[in-house]
Amino acid sequence: MDRSNDSKDYELLTEIAIAYYCDEVTQEEIAKRFGFSRIKVGRLLKRAKEEGIVEINVRYHPVFSTQLEKQLKERFSVKRALIALDHNDEDEQRRQVAALVSGYLAASLRDSMVVTVGQGRNVAAVAEYTSTVQPKDCRFICGIGGTHRPGDVINADHISRLLAKKFGGSSESLYAPAYVENTELKSALLRNGTIKETLDRARKADIALVGIGDMNEDSYMVKLGWFTPQEINDASLNQGVIGDIAGYDFFNAQGQHVHTVMDDRVIGLSVEELRQIPCVIAIASESTKAMAIMGALRTGAIDVIATSARNIRTILSVTQ
Repeated sequence: MDRSNDSKDYELLTEIAIAYYCDEVTQEEIAKRFGFSRIKVGRLLKRAKEEGIVEINVRYHPVFSTQLEKQLKERFSVKRALIALDHNDEDEQRRQVAALVSGYLAASLRDSMVVTVGQGRNVAAVAEYTSTVQPKDCRFICGIGGTHRPGDVINADHISRLLAKKFGGSSESLYAPAYVENTELKSALLRNGTIKETLDRARKADIALVGIGDMNEDSYMVKLGWFTPQEINDASLNQGVIGDIAGYDFFNAQGQHVHTVMDDRVIGLSVEELRQIPCVIAIASESTKAMAIMGALRTGAIDVIATSARNIRTILSVTQ
């Protein structure tokens, strides 16, 4: 291992990060200064975040979030709203929301606590967010089975392992597929001792970390092959489905569960089971998900909602 090369790499990353974040030099100017392409500068800045050289904390005026949070709590039964400033870049918006959730977890976790973990890009962003946290002797347990794509970064098992590493705890896998073809197979798998015991522990968690989805033909569920675009369209147009919690428990605008052909296909905790968990943190950063968030809040299963100011304002405007 050539430590001198590692040292030079860190020096370069640090120099570029200081130029961009502290001296406000543009990426184009940095590229010219170092003789790199604009794309390479972007990659080096991303690596600087991954290596922990750059740590960005989103700070916003407390009055800003307090007023929006107060209005939201007056209309929905939530304990907290973690509200990030609006950003036009979807990835950056997701990262800013994830930063708030990461901070909330760091302040809330105690030794021996259990956190059940869902799937999806927003939950994954929390695990991937680089921050310095105090190690906690807690356990992260998958609240849904795995997908058929090995190493998928938005797979619950991958997220659970990253969270355990980040917070210094342990991780427990759910040794079952997330999706099965029929109810009989699901019932058979739920009778398996290992699967049953893991889900039983997940049901008794202190905290649940889940995403909120909207009805979209390009959704993660369709890409995985769980549901067809036609099934998604039928649920949305003919049955009034407006979104889902955790990727599979569907509800309408009133927050009521909707029975669809998609029922009984997924091995994971239901909304009813989530209601029994003391603190359910639901995350949705995308600006397209305001109505899905509204429906999710009306299920009564969410204690903490993490999203953007834009989404909160939209929800408040349509629920006046």
